[in-house]
Amino acid sequence: MPQKILAGRAADPQLRGDLVQVKVDQVLLSRAPNRAFAEALAAGLKKTPVEVAIAYDSTCVTDAPWNHAAQQGTSLAVSHEMLSHGLLVARPGIGYPAPVHLERFASPARLALTDDPRLAPLGGVGMLVVVVSPGQLGQALAQGTVWLRPPRSVQILLSGKTRPFVCARDVALELIRRGIGEAVRRIEAQHRAPVVLEFAGTSAKLLNVSERAVLASIAPMVGAQAGLFLSDEKTESFLRDQRRSKAHRTLFADQGAPCDEAISLDLATVDPLLIDETGQIRPVRDLAGKPVSQAILGGDSGVTLRDMLAAAALLKSKRVPPRLDFLVAPPSRQVFEVMAQEGALADLAATGARIIEPDRRTMLGELYPPAPGKLSMRTCDPEPLAPGFLVASAETLAYTVATGAVGDPRAFKRPVRVTIPRTLPTDDVLVLRERRAEASAAKRPVPVAAVPVPWKGAATFDLSWLPEPPPDEKAASKAPKEEKEKGESRPVAVVATHLDAVRALLTLLIEGRSSARAVIAPLLPASLTHALAGLGVPAFQVDEAGLQALQGQRQLALPAPAQWNDPIPFQTPKGKGALLLMALGNERSWITAGTPRTAAPAAGKRSG
Repeated sequence: MPQKILAGRAADPQLRGDLVQVKVDQVLLSRAPNRAFAEALAAGLKKTPVEVAIAYDSTCVTDAPWNHAAQQGTSLAVSHEMLSHGLLVARPGIGYPAPVHLERFASPARLALTDDPRLAPLGGVGMLVVVVSPGQLGQALAQGTVWLRPPRSVQILLSGKTRPFVCARDVALELIRRGIGEAVRRIEAQHRAPVVLEFAGTSAKLLNVSERAVLASIAPMVGAQAGLFLSDEKTESFLRDQRRSKAHRTLFADQGAPCDEAISLDLATVDPLLIDETGQIRPVRDLAGKPVSQAILGGDSGVTLRDMLAAAALLKSKRVPPRLDFLVAPPSRQVFEVMAQEGALADLAATGARIIEPDRRTMLGELYPPAPGKLSMRTCDPEPLAPGFLVASAETLAYTVATGAVGDPRAFKRPVRVTIPRTLPTDDVLVLRERRAEASAAKRPVPVAAVPVPWKGAATFDLSWLPEPPPDEKAASKAPKEEKEKGESRPVAVVATHLDAVRALLTLLIEGRSSARAVIAPLLPASLTHALAGLGVPAFQVDEAGLQALQGQRQLALPAPAQWNDPIPFQTPKGKGALLLMALGNERSWITAGTPRTAAPAAGKRSG
């Protein structure tokens, strides 16, 4: 299915070459809207040619430092000058980007680009969502096209029916536990191409779009580029309820279409699961009785409207335990209004819940972080390297709130019946569109794109580890005091020891919170490598022996980019290793130039 979407938009429908140029349908700015907008202006943006371009302002809780940073044009803010260039602006309070976009703008069989992996749930409606760099987003906004690696596919065949108190969140965690990440890594290693998870099977057609979105959200967690469902009668019904019937297009896999691997799951075998504070997926019963000090229901992924209403019904007439803080974060304004109309918000408030604003930093663990030494349970997908907390379904969280400790929701005995109203509120009052009066008004300050730093030759890097190296290695990893006093400044190469570290680093780079000039890691998914190249950051793969050899080293010398075509050997007192540049085709020219903005398109045959 992803190949069908790209082939219909590609200059070469056969998708030959390391990279192919494709037409973009939608652009979604979430992590660093101003930075992508600045790149678009630098690329000559007048009026964007894409079908939908929208910037989500998800900073609801502001203070004086934030207001000052926004006035200075921080990359995380949203400039209202976007309106005069054809972009929409979603104001704070509308909800989290993923559920809001799913309801109001997501369309099947379309290609969307974004800077935020947390928009992966949009694959539940049949939309292919790809994370790229701000420079590539700028190119798409200005020109309507982008260069992407053609993907491979892993098919996930769903059968059977879930048992009571087992939600889509539990199914998503079971899929991760079944080893989808291993399949993704095998295909990546063989083809050096991004992998898309295609959900199929008899039970995939029975899931509603919201449940499909929960399953699609696991793609970044296992190293896949995206998750994708078919578009069928369920999709059409969802869009009709959202008063967007015209957006529907069918999408299905062709009979006998090849895929690289298939994984089967019987939904009847799934039990209530959770992610523990160490990141391991375990049955809820394994942690039964553990006290929890905080619970957050809602968020941008992991729950559906039905789950929110079910949790409210299960908690009706209950009281929050004295040592537990219960927060409710409605995913979108639509969900908030439905819960209010159905009395669910009143029931939760009577339980002792606090309703919080849909600020993106809640999902990142920056707002309402877990108390030191205490457990926090949430329903949203975990952020890479964020403070550890339990992740579970809404019904598991409801049982935890009712008792104050982790427990199996099947102890409720009797499942609740939830009816979703067919008439949903669809007023886009918090979505700003261009108005003639605004267009004729004096122009406001606009962000300016950063000047790219091209690679000029060989360089010596200071090594930084993500996460930090073991305690006995920290001292050896620090630069000597005398070097710092001299004011010597070297570029930084980050050694990312696992997938979550690479994901976290990419986010930091997109938001401008890291100055890393190179990445070294044992696992580098093609989708992340592609986005890093768009930032001018080369990604080098190293094996476990090479990773061990780098431990305790403060510096590493790299030759000039012209010598990166072959493995780059290195030797340290701990052993030998080699670095392999993972960029392909045009990505190498982006790295050399420091940006895709000035890279000239070049055709190339697939290598590796």
